Amino acid sequence: MFYREAGDFKTTYTDDNQTFPIKFDRYRYYAVMFAAFAVIPFLINDYWVNAIFLPFLIYAIAAIGLNILVGYCGQVSLGTGGFMAVGAYACYKLMTSFPDINLFFHIIISGGITGLVCVLFGLPSLRIKGFYLAVATLAAQFFLVWLFNRVPWFYNYSASGQINAPERTLFGIAITGPNTDAWAKYLFCLVFVTVLALIARNLTRGTIGRTWMAIRDMDIAAEIIGVNPLKAKISAFAVSGFFVGVSGALFFSVYLGAVEVGEVFGINKSFLVLFMIIIGGLGSIFGSFAGAAFLVLLPVFLKNVLVGGLGWPTDLAAHLEFLIIGALIVIFLIAEPHGLAQLWRVAKEKLRLWPFPH
Repeated sequence: MFYREAGDFKTTYTDDNQTFPIKFDRYRYYAVMFAAFAVIPFLINDYWVNAIFLPFLIYAIAAIGLNILVGYCGQVSLGTGGFMAVGAYACYKLMTSFPDINLFFHIIISGGITGLVCVLFGLPSLRIKGFYLAVATLAAQFFLVWLFNRVPWFYNYSASGQINAPERTLFGIAITGPNTDAWAKYLFCLVFVTVLALIARNLTRGTIGRTWMAIRDMDIAAEIIGVNPLKAKISAFAVSGFFVGVSGALFFSVYLGAVEVGEVFGINKSFLVLFMIIIGGLGSIFGSFAGAAFLVLLPVFLKNVLVGGLGWPTDLAAHLEFLIIGALIVIFLIAEPHGLAQLWRVAKEKLRLWPFPH
């Protein structure tokens, strides 16, 4: 009975169009944000940050970016790993070339550079779509990995071909490097996730988001009613590239600290982020978070329960993980194409009507 609109009157258009129209949702959101910023930093340790929180936060940014392109604009992309590599290598070059500039700006600029590269590879979307566009972005994935492997300038002529993040501080607190505290890395990534999620939410609810969805639903009809396909598709690639580039820069500089492009940003990374938005829900910001949380927590859960608790072999647990993810993808694509976000949405609608049948 606590999840109701009754008594929650709207007196302005702003109140009527807010993201969380029900008071309980707003209070829950404020409670989650308070816990994330003011409680969790005092409770976490290195294991929790490196195994759960940092991968979840960084993958959530990448999933939001890919969801904008695939879920909202309907443009298939299989090059997410390559675009994350662009963000990582751009951040590395900026960190080594301009050591006096704050890391925060390096990551933002890296996202902008990735957005430009993503637009370049998104130009074929003006003439092709569907399977052919997927193949074009897949070509971008392989080309970018090959480029960063073959051109020594990108890794500063290192003999190993690996890039390593220099130590950087923010307000006197180490953010990158071996001496970084767990809470500092967590809060730094959390700020990016919060700001970018709010930006994505407002973009998708506004005019530009409506043009993306019009192109996704039926591009010919959208063009007839005045939507510019060039502007809509290119803007979707640019915004998606920015988000993915930021996630790649954070993945390299804050999370891993050292990267070899073929191992870290290979084709597996592209499919992993794609699976996140399929399981979480296409066309949903919440679905991006849900999919990222699910695919980050599943390996940790299986490892602790099956390997640590039941004594299963590690390779058997890893194979079981692949089976579960594959089965869930098939089930969601057939039974619930909108993923976990739709299940959550239906559950809330049922709760709003409970205990009445309709």
